[in-house]
Amino acid sequence: MQTSAEQKSELKKSCKNCGAELLYAPGTTELKCEYCGYKQEIAASDLGFEELELKPYLESLGKQSHTEEISMIQCKNCGANQHIEEHYKSLHCVYCSMPLIIEDAHNEEWILPGAVLPFQINQTEAHKMFQKWVKSLWWAPNKLQKASLDPQNTKGLYAPYWTFDAKLSADYSGQRGDYYYVSVPYTTRVNGKTVSRMRQEQRTRWSPAFGSISGFIDDTLVRASQQKSGVIPLKVARWNLKQLKPFNSSYLSGFVTEKYTIPLKDGHLDAKAEARNIAEVWARRDIGGDTQRISSLEMTLTEETFKHILLPVYISAYMYHGKRYNFFVNGETGVVAGERPYSFWKIFFFVLFIIIIIAVIAIVGGS
Repeated sequence: MQTSAEQKSELKKSCKNCGAELLYAPGTTELKCEYCGYKQEIAASDLGFEELELKPYLESLGKQSHTEEISMIQCKNCGANQHIEEHYKSLHCVYCSMPLIIEDAHNEEWILPGAVLPFQINQTEAHKMFQKWVKSLWWAPNKLQKASLDPQNTKGLYAPYWTFDAKLSADYSGQRGDYYYVSVPYTTRVNGKTVSRMRQEQRTRWSPAFGSISGFIDDTLVRASQQKSGVIPLKVARWNLKQLKPFNSSYLSGFVTEKYTIPLKDGHLDAKAEARNIAEVWARRDIGGDTQRISSLEMTLTEETFKHILLPVYISAYMYHGKRYNFFVNGETGVVAGERPYSFWKIFFFVLFIIIIIAVIAIVGGS
């Protein structure tokens, strides 16, 4: 395993031709020099990524071999914790764009990432996707259009997530519901007369059901950071985890890395809640029929493991009337989403225009 010093030195590799900083080139497995174009292949790991046993980390976090100290800066404006290497071009918070003070950097212990999904889209491509999305917004303020012109407002971030694996087994009891239909008479009016008709109504026949289910839950994804705002939308937060690569800090070069702020134990609670949802789905499937009722479900999770992983996203922040808006581009798929502001004056003048048109039609029609 690499030491902390070795991993951090990987983030500062220099070009063999000109000595400039080598940065990760999205969509490749290479580091590239922005000045002379030199490329260097990122060494592939033959070991794959390791699933860590959950229990020891929950009992004594900080005493494990897969932890280290990392330099972090916390944004005083929005509270985001982020790790920015010395060569990163702009010391501004990715969530709110407020300046970060390098003197505020401090060391924190964290569980090393076990895997990373490298960026597949570069900043230029992501910014064009963001611009296209902004242009498609109705009633967006003109200032938003202008803000989307500067590519420096779109920053690449590796967001932290937990993934959990476990063997699930459960005993359940409940009821199976099978639909059947009965003919029911009713009256209605036809041509002014009251007539009788028959219609089919659905009924449910319930029968007791109980049994056992078991299976393996693979890569339950749980968000590992949560700020007061700037939460990545669900539409964007969908990555193909089959494309994860064993962690290599070279992939982080040129990007911001956010430290997890949701502890492992809290992430585990979220994963258990999701496991219970999965168990209920499995139980309903096992019961069969047209509908089901679950009255009890005793669930057990064994062989639990986890990973700390980093997933790619581009973020653009925008202030409008004292409120911050964040826009997100998935760094793998290019999906764009975010909360958007509305221009009061654009809406006002449109409504006024509609009123004038209606008034003109009414005047012309009445003359």
